[in-house]
Amino acid sequence: MSHAEELVAKTLSLVGDRAEAEALAHVGRSSLTRFANSFIHQNVSEDEAVVSLRVAREGKVASSTATATDDDALAKLVDATITLANDQPVDNEWPGFGGPADIPEVDHWDDGTAADDPADRADAVREFVDAGEGMLAAGYCQTETIHKAYGNTSGRQASGRYTTAVMDGIHRTSTSAGSGHAAGSALGDIDAFAVGSLAADRARRSENPFDTKPGEYEVVLSPECIATIAIFLGFYGFNAKFAQEGTSFARVGEMQFDPAIDMCDDATDPRALYTAFDDEGTPKHRRDLILGGVTTSLVHNRRTAAKGGVDSTGHAFFGGDTDGAFASNVFIREGTSAVDDLIADVERGIYVSTFNYCRVLDPKTLVVTGLTRNGTFMIENGRVTDPVTNLRFTQSFVDALGPGNVLGVADNARFADSEFGATLIHAPSMRLGRFNFTGGAAG
Repeated sequence: MSHAEELVAKTLSLVGDRAEAEALAHVGRSSLTRFANSFIHQNVSEDEAVVSLRVAREGKVASSTATATDDDALAKLVDATITLANDQPVDNEWPGFGGPADIPEVDHWDDGTAADDPADRADAVREFVDAGEGMLAAGYCQTETIHKAYGNTSGRQASGRYTTAVMDGIHRTSTSAGSGHAAGSALGDIDAFAVGSLAADRARRSENPFDTKPGEYEVVLSPECIATIAIFLGFYGFNAKFAQEGTSFARVGEMQFDPAIDMCDDATDPRALYTAFDDEGTPKHRRDLILGGVTTSLVHNRRTAAKGGVDSTGHAFFGGDTDGAFASNVFIREGTSAVDDLIADVERGIYVSTFNYCRVLDPKTLVVTGLTRNGTFMIENGRVTDPVTNLRFTQSFVDALGPGNVLGVADNARFADSEFGATLIHAPSMRLGRFNFTGGAAG
């Protein structure tokens, strides 16, 4: 039995017959090596043990989280949460806790990453820095090792473990910067020199950029840009809570996207990260969100599922009653074209390496404004030519991937950094027919 499972069992035993309850525990280590001006300046590791508890008494519900997990601290957590529940009004939409369930057997774990050797992270940083000779590098290398467990008084139990690794950084010249990124379950599988080489190439190509006129352009977007589009689609669109409240764009059964777009959430994919159950202990299975451009489903937690008369899809996160359910193992089907082939078909357009500071203007149409960053270039006659200064865009992300607008999908899908995090979206580059740039970085 892992320590996470022990904490769950101890917490539920302290609740006893005083209430219905569920407990969730995360136990592990997060380690971070930061570098700036091409030198490591910070190396830290944090051992963590977090217990979250939700109790229900006669329809009155309350939840709490604690990072102190000794016996006295757990007893205080339980007593305080039960007391808090007693003071709550009856929750008429409370769906109750789920009973026993079969959890898919996945193990997104790497022993080398779990060993948490700081020298391994330092080696990765060195490879990244060496790839940009003559430039200054900055960024981080991070690893995480987590055991997760869930249990409730209705008999549901689940446990799992996972490791993650992220390499993220930039190379800088006196007038430019370029970015690179990679992530997965194993640090040893990340080619940090290749990540650094991409960042260095973008930085060199970005020197002395010029201003270009705003307007609609054909674009080739990197996996990072597509990941940001996907994370916004997932949170604001495929989230059943927002659909039930009438603020989602999603219309299940309609072709809202280009036929080239397939998007699913699948914790059982061998490439996936994290565990195959959510924070309510619900099993995770493959969930198609877009198939051939057709919006096929939403994601639910137990509350939205009960309201919609369906089963939870396993996408709850603790404390998520406010924000609803969220897909966190997203895969966008890659194509068969090399990125250079996508670029070769563009007569005049823009290549974008990264989006930055994206904010929703209208959730119903998912019009988003944001900036380009760390490598934006003109494409002319099938070639990446001159760098351009950062641009502001105002664009519906639904329309960006809409019918007829996806002109090519590359074969380079990988975990890509998105606006919400580095390990949530596995995405390829894409060529889009129209993307609306509204101005420079100043507005």
